[in-house]
Amino acid sequence: MKLLLRLFLFLSIGGFSQVGGESVYNFLNVPTSARQAALGGKVLTLIDDVNQPFWNPSSIGLEMDNQFGVNYLNFLTDINYVSTSFAHMINRNFGTIQGGIIYANYGEFIEADEDGNETGTFKAFDMALSVGYAYKFPWSNISIGANVKLVNSVIQDYSSFGAAVDLGIIYKNENQPYVFTLVARNLGYQITTFDGTQEKVPIEIMLGASYRVENVPIKLYGTIDNLQKWNVAKPNPSNSETNIDGTTIDEEISFLDNTMRHFVLGAELFPESGFNLRVGYNFRRAKELQLEDIRTFAGFSAGFGLKMGRFKLNYAYTKYHPAENTSTFSLLINLNQRY
Repeated sequence: MKLLLRLFLFLSIGGFSQVGGESVYNFLNVPTSARQAALGGKVLTLIDDVNQPFWNPSSIGLEMDNQFGVNYLNFLTDINYVSTSFAHMINRNFGTIQGGIIYANYGEFIEADEDGNETGTFKAFDMALSVGYAYKFPWSNISIGANVKLVNSVIQDYSSFGAAVDLGIIYKNENQPYVFTLVARNLGYQITTFDGTQEKVPIEIMLGASYRVENVPIKLYGTIDNLQKWNVAKPNPSNSETNIDGTTIDEEISFLDNTMRHFVLGAELFPESGFNLRVGYNFRRAKELQLEDIRTFAGFSAGFGLKMGRFKLNYAYTKYHPAENTSTFSLLINLNQRY
């Protein structure tokens, strides 16, 4: 039962960034950075965050030089994520390279035969190695970037290996309050399969933007996700109705309802100060995890950041369901700064 619960929650909740149940390596779309999670889980324009290249390689820049980040996510049903990220400037002409690791540990499970007799235990985990680079066009405000990712997934004695790339283009001008970006993530292939069945990698195309409000210490973020497949909404069986003839009528999803499920919004208060407050809202997560006649606040997330010298601590609390919520912790270290 514990195994089934973990697998169900991971497939139905952990893979919101793609069309659920249609792909493998869904852990790639789980936000492991606290700042990212607090702002809704899909922010693409965090220019000064070394964890951002996991989601948008075109954000890699000189300001990330010698920045190191380590993140811990206590995910649903005791699933644990750990990720690290580091960036280093080769030189001012070449630019900066960023690398990182994402590791998801699903814990230990009881192994049993077809008759239910316990035969031992087994483990399951996912891991991805990533290296990214961005090129800024001379005398312009446009950069393009790419990540190369090697992915390994293990369940008991079964394993799968894959490769993918992320591509991004971003417009950013230090003298302007707005940033725009277009990103294609997880363009890849499952090289070796678990059991001979080829599965798709969770490709996703997203459009993101941010705006720094003038004279007010607030920065707003917005993302439109899953542009590669507009109809992402699925009827919820709990919302179906049965007429007098006993016929079940599925929930009808309107064009507006489906459209709103592509939006993720976030806001950051005091974004350039030593202390930040953050809040986010994921419309799709909220809609798909809502309970009938009960307000669950699914889709909401919040967090804060605290800078102390060369260190910065970020925390995020993400609301999924009355039974399960998550906490994310991030520690960022500026290795260029002594104190």
